[in-house]
Amino acid sequence: MEKFKVLLVEDDPNLGTLLKEYLDAKGYSTTLAVNGKQGYEVFSKDKFNICLLDVMMPFKDGYTLAREIRAIDKNVPIVFLTAKSMKEDAIEGFTAGADDYITKPFSMEELLMRIKAILRRTDNKTAPNSDDTEFQIGSYKFDYKHQTLEIKGTQQKLTTKEADLLKLLSLNINNVLDRNFALKSIWHDDNYFSGRSMDVYIAKLRKYLKEDSSVELVNVHGKGFKLLISK
Repeated sequence: MEKFKVLLVEDDPNLGTLLKEYLDAKGYSTTLAVNGKQGYEVFSKDKFNICLLDVMMPFKDGYTLAREIRAIDKNVPIVFLTAKSMKEDAIEGFTAGADDYITKPFSMEELLMRIKAILRRTDNKTAPNSDDTEFQIGSYKFDYKHQTLEIKGTQQKLTTKEADLLKLLSLNINNVLDRNFALKSIWHDDNYFSGRSMDVYIAKLRKYLKEDSSVELVNVHGKGFKLLISK
């Protein structure tokens, strides 16, 4: 069985070496980069199943590196390893494209469980329950299978999570999409950080849908979200 490939970008040499040795011992193939610049160079030359990025690094911080990785690969899972614990930092991380966020100090076992959970989700992508793959959202054409949203000849490529979330909304047009249902369907849990991540994706979808004034993505306080299409 082919090993999952991990890109680990960590500027602390002791922690970096320790994490690499631990993950290798657990059956992963781990490549260690010691700063953001090197991390980008390594990622641009190889394919990885998951990226573990320190936030505070020389030459290039983790948020910048995550955005650059997302420009190359919209779907590779990204986990931030950081000493920062403020909620604003978590939001910035998810805005940069993170799938998860773990605060130092953390146990090796906790990191391993996070990695396994993310890889399980991405390796067994379960689409929201429906065979429909094409949707008309006002003037937009949404192709779930190819993860594209198109209007007036302009096409927006979506990430997997963006496409999954928009599909759930499209299946519930003009009805409330329950927040916890969406979290458990796509993120597979409803903890605080998953909730903040989903809020970031909702904001992104709202931005993509702004070209048609008949389409509105609204928050329904205490319940969830509603994709409204006025006729």
